[in-house]
Amino acid sequence: MATRRFSATDPDLDQLYQRLSEGSLQPLWELSGLLTSEPRVRGVPHRWPGSELRELGSRAGDLVPVDRGGDRRVLACCNPGLGGAPYAVSTLWAAVQYLRGHEVAPAHRHTPAALRFIVEGQGVWTLVDGDALHMGTGDLVLTPSWTFHEHHNPGPEPMIWMDVLDLPVVAALDAVFFEEGPSEDADTRTAARSASEGWFGGGPGLVPVAGPPLPQHRSPLLAYRWADTDRALDAVLDTAGARWTTLRYTDPVRGGDVMPTMRCEITRVLAGASTDSVRQTGGRVLCVLHGSGEVHIGAERFDVAPGDILAVPSWTPWSVHAADDVDLFSTSDAPVLDALGLMRVQNLTTGQDGTAARGADHVTALHPHTTTDLSGAHR
Repeated sequence: MATRRFSATDPDLDQLYQRLSEGSLQPLWELSGLLTSEPRVRGVPHRWPGSELRELGSRAGDLVPVDRGGDRRVLACCNPGLGGAPYAVSTLWAAVQYLRGHEVAPAHRHTPAALRFIVEGQGVWTLVDGDALHMGTGDLVLTPSWTFHEHHNPGPEPMIWMDVLDLPVVAALDAVFFEEGPSEDADTRTAARSASEGWFGGGPGLVPVAGPPLPQHRSPLLAYRWADTDRALDAVLDTAGARWTTLRYTDPVRGGDVMPTMRCEITRVLAGASTDSVRQTGGRVLCVLHGSGEVHIGAERFDVAPGDILAVPSWTPWSVHAADDVDLFSTSDAPVLDALGLMRVQNLTTGQDGTAARGADHVTALHPHTTTDLSGAHR
């Protein structure tokens, strides 16, 4: 595509513009909209209903085989504001993956990192570089960048789960690589406990003194189990006497986010309570695990139910009101913004800027090893 050619009534200036265009250059004094007072966001608030995702996933299961050449039966969430790009928000891919009984999705690996959050069902296994991880309701399972991964369902019942990838970020950096796994028979191993959990899932504050080498840039623990998360949510709410709280999934050895490009958190809002309205730079994807209520994103109000996936574009206020107890998983690109010094958070309920909400009926803590400031600040 040719560089835009500006024009002027002054012949000499017009000739300059001609030469600039031929040299693939543009005059800044003619450009506008590059620097804006607030982010100019193309993505829009949106909800993909869980009931529809389950129905369409099942129909795809009837019509689309999973084998080499297809590899995955995935329905990608496409934000209506992003011009047809298969992204939930500008920096995150979100999708649902459907695996029928006794099916196998063969191994591959890619530089975009992925996570699995399971909304309902159990029985499917994913192998991450050969480590067998069972997937069940409420579990968070990580597939770090450039790890081989494959899925198999040894039982008769189908299963659906949410995938989130940092694909848009990696693609924008021109760093996407992909490789198929071995062509021989799929690895359908199972295990009572994954190796990553055996080493690093022993409990709060317990890590091996001598263990395997720690992977760079991400958590060595690949599965965060719902039983632990549920217990931590209850404990924090009970201790603080709060009506809602947010826990962050962290590296159990070094602290910090589970992956360098994606922050994972879960919020519990008790029936009748509402969270603060907060906005931050960077995109966010929400997934309802339990309960019903309303999620407000910008000027939109969405009635939500389990399995719903929602898009929160950058610098767009969002809040939750629970009709009955709501558990809400979220993923954001916050680690990238933090690393670049571009993270900005504003609590519109309290009028405070900072890095965490500070509502009077709210407490924020870190998961699985929690350090809690009852004012709501992360430490």
